[in-house]
Order: sequence, then structure tokens, then C-alpha cells
Amino acid sequence: MLLKTIQMKSVNITIAFVLFLFSTTLMKAQEIIKDSVVAPVKKVQSGGRQKIDGIIATVGDYIILDSDIDKSYLEISGQGGSIKDITRCQMLGKLMEDKLYAHQAIQDSIKVTDAEVKGMMDERINYMVGQIGSIDKVVAYYKNDSEEEFKSYFFDILKEQKLSSEMTKKIVEEVEITPEEVRNFFKSIPKDELPQFGAEMEVAQIVITPKISDVEKQKVIDRLKMFKREIEEGSSFATKAILYSKDPGSAKNGGYYKMNRKTPFVKEFKEVAFSLQEGEISEPFETEFGFHIIMIDKIKGQEVELRHILLTPSVSADAIEVAKEKITTIRNKIVNKEISFADAARTESDQKETKANGGVLINPKTQDTRFELTKMDPSLYSQVSNLKDDEISQPILDTEENDKKSYKLITVTNRINEHLADYATDYIKIKELALKEKQIKVIGKWFNEKIKETYIKVLGEYRDCEFTNNWLKK
Repeated sequence: MLLKTIQMKSVNITIAFVLFLFSTTLMKAQEIIKDSVVAPVKKVQSGGRQKIDGIIATVGDYIILDSDIDKSYLEISGQGGSIKDITRCQMLGKLMEDKLYAHQAIQDSIKVTDAEVKGMMDERINYMVGQIGSIDKVVAYYKNDSEEEFKSYFFDILKEQKLSSEMTKKIVEEVEITPEEVRNFFKSIPKDELPQFGAEMEVAQIVITPKISDVEKQKVIDRLKMFKREIEEGSSFATKAILYSKDPGSAKNGGYYKMNRKTPFVKEFKEVAFSLQEGEISEPFETEFGFHIIMIDKIKGQEVELRHILLTPSVSADAIEVAKEKITTIRNKIVNKEISFADAARTESDQKETKANGGVLINPKTQDTRFELTKMDPSLYSQVSNLKDDEISQPILDTEENDKKSYKLITVTNRINEHLADYATDYIKIKELALKEKQIKVIGKWFNEKIKETYIKVLGEYRDCEFTNNWLKK
């Protein structure tokens, strides 16, 4: 019953744990970075004497209205999720979890910035507009009277969501699991309840990047130096990042990132970021993605908030053609058995992350070498789905989001059929399940402790709900 137990606990706790994709509710109180134009909402008195029609629960300084449950259903549906099996009691439990996370985040001085929230909001709204057809239809769907009212409402939702997310990360960030714990976890699963893993494959690639001339590199460096001078003279770094940066992950947020020394950024970027003082702007520097400048907004202990601009030098048509000729020659040598794919990757590939391992790709979601077919990135799947064993693809021209071009060869190095979990074969996946169970236990313990010390009240018919957490303090 162990896996079923994990799933049952996940009804409330793990929904919140997995980055709050569909969480929603009006934010009724915040004490965070005061750069928002959204009007603050009055706090609820913790003494419980103040009564407002529609209030069904109070968690710390936050209130939950009956209508918030309806809005939660709308939000989940609007994001493409199913609400078929979610009861109002379960939804209230989820909302109360969000409130407790956010309430405790404020107590622990966890802050989020409006730049982060605005980036999240723009991304979500763009998705919804793409699904529904227009911003007016989105506003009508959420039963708001204007775009301004909807954005104010949605901004509050996402700010609370971000607070909750940061609190959750803080709770589990130091949770680790030993090989012995993984082994014991696997042994505790009854044989008739072993999970079934879908068909997978391992993929390797060789990448040849067109060479960029020194002249084109210098053009980009000079332009970044010009940006630096203009910013030091009073121009907005954020505005320039929005207008000119080629980094799709941060440009729309004014180049904003928050990072610590464990955040997975490329080495050169982290070295520069942690060498600067608050307000300082770096000289242009190069990474595998192009050329950057960084400005440090804030330093808080081991964490920095920064903005950056990425520019990528232009690649000539001649350089692209030379890269194609080179990768075609490599393919011919592999097909003619003059060299193995793995050895060609080690000696010829321009992709540093994979060449030492013979070109084998790492799944970014699992950090494993396996890609489950049903969860594989569609672009990668389209490139490998028709390849036979040991077949080498034709040269593929790959264009990334920042317009960086390269040629690559792909091959499937291993295929794993659908199968029951095996400790040796599926150790990484089993480790993830064991770690998840341990994290859920840590979160559950945290909830038990914080519920005891936080003012919480559930009103009316919702007192008859059977909650996963002890909200009624029985």
C-alpha cells in the first residue's frame, strides 16, 4: 500500500509541492517588497471577532472566501487541468495549504519581487490568450469587468503562489536520501504494486557549431560596452534587456534572475555574477550562449538578484555551409565504420556537455540518460522516432530560441521496453520516488508544527470536511 499512500497524501500536499502550477486564490494580505501598484487588501484580525460575509476560513493573516473555491476551479480549467474529481473540501484544503505557506514565508522574511511576478503573469496570460482567443475573452472567463481589474486580481494570485513556492523549496531544500534509504524504500513496495515504467530510449548526438568570425564577436562586444556606458549614464538596464536581449528565459522580465551558488547556471556566468558588488555592471564576457553583461541588483547572503543582457554574434552563410560539410564528412566516416559514433562525438563534437560521454544526452527533467517516449520533447521525438537501431540521422540544422544555429547528427544507442520497476535498472527513478516520499513526510511534519502555532479557523459547513491536515485542530 506504500505507493497508494504516497498518492493519497499527494491530493493536497504534493499539489502544492510541485511548483503550484494550478494554485489560485485572492491574496488578502502581504508584507513583501513594496514596489507594486496593486492596492493592498485589508488584513483579518487574528482575534476572530471580525466577521465578513462569505469568509469560510482564516489562516494567519489570510482569509478564504467561498467564491475563492469557484475561482480556483476556473483557474485550473483555464490552465487545461481537470476538475472532475476535485471536491470543494479538497480545494479548500489546498487553498489553506497555500495560505499557510505564504503566511509563514512572510514570517521567515522570504521576499518576491514584482519583476518575477510580472514575468509569471505575462507567461500565463499569453498561454490563456492562445487557448481562448483574446484578452477580452480571458477577462470575461474570470468574470472580471476590465483587463486592469483582471491583471490586478491575477497579480495577487501569482504573488502568493510565488511566496508559497519559495516557502516549499525552503522546507525541502536540505532533504537528502541515502542509498540505504532507497534500497529499503524499494523493498517495502509489495511486488503486486511495483510501478510500471513506459518504453524509453537513450540518445546520443554530435553537434558542429558554425565558426563565428572575430569581427562579428567584436561587434557584439562593442555594442554591450555601449549599453554599459548608457546604463551608467542613467538608461534603464531592464528596458534594454527587454528590447535587445536574446535570452528567452529572462528578456521579457528585464533580464531578471535570482540565483545562488547551487543554481544551475554555466560556470562563466556564475563566476562573474558572484564577483560583482551591488549596482556594479560587468564587462562583456563570453559563454557558450553568446556574450553577456550583468548588473547586480541585490546581494542577500549567498543569493544574488541580477539582470543581464545576452547578445549573439551573427553567423555567415559561408560558416553555416562549412559546418554542414564538416558534419557530413563525420557521418560518412561513421557509416563507413572508420570511427564509432561515440569516438566521433569525443573528438569532433562542439557540445561540451555531451562530448566526454560519447554524445549521450541527459534528460533535463530526470538527470538520467533515458527519455520516456510519452514524455519526450516533441522536437527531439520527431528527430529520433523513425531511426532504426544504430542508424545515424542525416545532418539536422538546429536553430535555438536565441537564433543560435548548429548542425547535429543523432542516433539511438539503447531502447528499453515497457517494464515493471527493477532496482538495478531503474535506480534513479526509484531514488526519485523515495526522495519524494521523504520530502512529503518532512512537509507533513512542518504542517503539523505550523498549524499548532498559527491562528486557523474553518467556518460553517466546511467544518464537516475530512482534511488531510489537522486544520480543525482536533
